[in-house]
Amino acid sequence: MMTSDITYCIFEYMYRDGSNYKAWDSLLLSGEPTQEDITALKECLESGEYFVAEQVGIPPVYKELWDLSGGPTDDDHALHEFVALRAATEEERRSMPLFGELSYLLKTFQAVNKWDYSLSPNFETCFWR
Repeated sequence: MMTSDITYCIFEYMYRDGSNYKAWDSLLLSGEPTQEDITALKECLESGEYFVAEQVGIPPVYKELWDLSGGPTDDDHALHEFVALRAATEEERRSMPLFGELSYLLKTFQAVNKWDYSLSPNFETCFWR
């Protein structure tokens, strides 16, 4: 059980295919995000919002769309989108598994020099290849 003296936050992200179908997810992290954390994170992202989930160890969510479409389509690509980094609600703290520490996630993003699209199984279907 999580103690109340620890602060938790939510990393929200999504996958949007080329037809604008979306799948969302969020991760519960220990730590309290600051505006500086959000700015630092966005500086690591492609165009300030995109990342390759597999490269930073975040569970990809495109498979939710694959379940609806019968698998990958020509609309699929390698990038997920950052949505928000915010304080966790009491309900989220009770119901979500702890994914890790905010500080570690930020360091993981900061360690990326270039986003490697080939780490995504959608790389072969990417329209920009």
